[in-house]
Amino acid sequence: MNIIDSVLNDFFWRALIGGLGVALVAGPLGCFVVWRRMAYFGDTLAHSALLGIALSFLINVPLNLGVIITSVVLAIALMSFSRNKTLATDTLLGILAHSALAIGLVALSFMPEVRVDLTGLLFGDLLAMTRNDLLWIYGGTALILTLLVVLWRGLLMSTIHEELARVEGVQVERLRLLLMLMFALVIAVAMKMVGVLLITALLIIPAATARRLASTPEQMATLAILFGFLAVGGGLSLSWHMDTPAGPSVVVTAFVTFLVVYGAAGIFSGRSSA
Repeated sequence: MNIIDSVLNDFFWRALIGGLGVALVAGPLGCFVVWRRMAYFGDTLAHSALLGIALSFLINVPLNLGVIITSVVLAIALMSFSRNKTLATDTLLGILAHSALAIGLVALSFMPEVRVDLTGLLFGDLLAMTRNDLLWIYGGTALILTLLVVLWRGLLMSTIHEELARVEGVQVERLRLLLMLMFALVIAVAMKMVGVLLITALLIIPAATARRLASTPEQMATLAILFGFLAVGGGLSLSWHMDTPAGPSVVVTAFVTFLVVYGAAGIFSGRSSA
């Protein structure tokens, strides 16, 4: 017990444990972002997190809960609006993403009594991870991983061929909504790690890196988790030794890994074809 306490009392280990927890769930969930081409949707939900923070201060609830509530409401609104073909989906997402971010910033400016570290919220403050943050991260991770295991076949079928999935009796609309709610939850738990502006990068880059090497969906999800672990460990080491911001350092490490994997794969494929 003393060993556990000493580890949790060290800010670096808390950051590492929290970051690995986020990577554990961001990997497989990020695969669906890549497969379904939902990067812009992820950005929209991430930008709405700032509005959720303002809501949290307004109604006096925990930040994570306010972010989850706002993201869930926005996800449901997006599903409703997407059925109306008046506006293209990317146009609608662009409007909601930037509007939610701007409204959140304006709302916070009307609360002078509230002290908010905007830099930490926008770009993350991984080294300020607390024990309570770890509870949120691992509670959310356990819930999302359980849902992914239970719903994996249906989500995969509706991703590969939506019409065929409907014929097979898969509740496509319900699964889409649940996937959006899982995105909302992972954004809430990852917010402190990389910030609202970089969350989507943590979802996409490890999954995109894994796609270059994987031959099955399950293999891609596993590799995405491993590349996420590498990004967290490498990013924290870079931050520790070079005194760089922790959240952006994690994303930079993920990007460098992406370049190395794609570069090496291109070289080896070129040699094999020769």
